[in-house]
Amino acid sequence: MEYLTLARVLHVLAVVVWIGGVSMVTTVIIPAVKRMSSREEQMETFEKIEGRFSLQAKITTLLTALTGFYMLHLYGWERLLDLRFWWIHAMILVWIIFTVILFILEPFFLHRLFRKYAAEDPEKAFRIIHRAHWVLLVLSLITIFGAVAGSHGWYFV
Repeated sequence: MEYLTLARVLHVLAVVVWIGGVSMVTTVIIPAVKRMSSREEQMETFEKIEGRFSLQAKITTLLTALTGFYMLHLYGWERLLDLRFWWIHAMILVWIIFTVILFILEPFFLHRLFRKYAAEDPEKAFRIIHRAHWVLLVLSLITIFGAVAGSHGWYFV
C-alpha cells in the first residue's frame, strides 16, 4: 500500500472519531447532562464522559497531526501559499485550537475553572461550555466541508 494513501485513510479515520466525538458531546451529552436534576449527578456524569473522551481526543488529534503534516510534506509545503488551499490553513487552525485546549488549557486551567463555576452556578457553567462546544463544532464542520470539497478540486477562490 502506498504511504500517502495509508496516511490519508488514517487521517480521515482520526478526524471522523475526533470530530464525531465533539459532535456527540455537543448535540447529545451536554444537553442530557444539563437536564439532570442534581448538581452532583451533572458533574459526576460529565466528568466521567469528558475524561474518557479527552484521552480519545488527544490520541486522535496526535494521529491527525502526524498524518496531516506527513501528507503536507509529500504534497509540498508551497500549498500553504496558494489561496485555493485555504482549507489546509483551516485544518491547521482547528488542530491548533483543539491541541491547545486538550493539552494545555484543559488540564492546567479549564478543568479547575469549570468545577469552580459549576459549583456556584451549574446552569451558567454548562451553558458556557455548551456554546464553546458549538463554536468548535461549527468551525470543524466548515473546515471538513472545505477540505473534502477542496481535495476533490472544488475551489472557492
